This record gives sequence, C-alpha cells and structure tokens, in this order.
Amino acid sequence: MIAFEELLAVAYKKERMQSQRLARGAAISEHAALVRTLEKAAGGQSLRDLIDARRAAQARHADALRSREIRRAERASRKPRNTEPETSGWRGWFDGSARPNPGRLGIGGMLVGPLGEAFEISLAAGNGDSSVAEYLALIAVLEAAQRAGATDAVIYGDSRVVIDDVGAPDGAGIRSLAHHAARVRALIAQIGDVRLQWIPRARNVRADALSREALGSARSTVEAA
Repeated sequence: MIAFEELLAVAYKKERMQSQRLARGAAISEHAALVRTLEKAAGGQSLRDLIDARRAAQARHADALRSREIRRAERASRKPRNTEPETSGWRGWFDGSARPNPGRLGIGGMLVGPLGEAFEISLAAGNGDSSVAEYLALIAVLEAAQRAGATDAVIYGDSRVVIDDVGAPDGAGIRSLAHHAARVRALIAQIGDVRLQWIPRARNVRADALSREALGSARSTVEAA
C-alpha cells in the first residue's frame, strides 16, 4: 500500500476532509479512507498515476513561483534601498526529518529578526513520523520567536501537510496531530501576526540540513548565529 505521507502530500484539502469523514463513518483508518477517496478521484487511472500527475503539477507550480520570485527580486534590486533597518518583521524556516520513517526524529529551524538577529535550531526530538518531526520543528521556531519578543513573523516550511493542517477548520484536521496543531495555534495567538508559507524543498535547504545534523549528533542545540 502507498505510504500515508505520500498520499497526504498530493491530496487536496477537500479530499483530506472527505477521507476523515469516511474514516469516522466507516470506522476505518485514516490511511485506508484516504486511499479510497483518492482512488475515486483517480477515476479510470491508477492511484500511482494520479500521484505522479499531481506531483508533476506541484513541481510546475513551484517552478512558476520560483520564476515570479526571481523577477520580483530583480525588480526590487533596481529600486533605491532604504538604509534604515526595519523595526518589525521576523522570518523563520522549519524542517523535520525521521530516520527511518517512522523512526528517530531530528528538527531544524532558522529565525532571522529585522535588525539582523539570527538563531539556528538543531534538536534530536525523540521518535515518530515525518509529520510529527515537521510539527515539532515549527513549534520550536515559534517558541524561539516568542522568546525573542517577535510580534509578527512569516514562517516558511516545505510541509504542505503541516501548513494545511494548522489552517484546517475545527475538527477537520488530522486527529493524530491535533495536540501539535493546538500548540502551534496557541503560540501564534501569543505572538500576534504570524503567517505560515509553503515553499519548495529546494528553498528550505538550511533548515533541512539542521534537522539532518540533529540525527547525526547526540547534541541538541539552539544557538544564536
């Protein structure tokens, strides 16, 4: 059977909600319910073909976003720069790794402040699956932002599962991750203005490296850069 994480990565939010209702109504696992939902969406093609097609579409979308950002950066570079530092606006990046999946967890993150403050996180985080690792990494970055006194932030990650789950309506999220989602929402409420933004894995390289470093070392760190 295709792994649950792989199915979640390509399922639309409506399909995830439908599968959760199916799991409750038919008393089956969320994995089995999502397989049924996506097989129905696949119609005449196989489930694997559906996954491959959606992955290709995601890649095209990521490429288009990257091209727009490059053009935006080029336009911005031609504008006069303000020499005064911004007084608000924190940015963070998070990523989590599981070895194997499920297995040992490593979490990584970066936090950069408007005045040049910078923190890196690399922590061993017990055991679980990759979604738990991603959630714990996001929580660690938000906790670092709260300690730093941030009142607004944009946090970037390459986990659609976690970012969509945090934004899901009450009762529509993934049940096994509900306590992590609750912790994230509580931290966001305490900080103030926080926006979670999905980015392609290729733009999350440093956070990914920090999460993998945590798996290769017994030392856990949260350091100022």
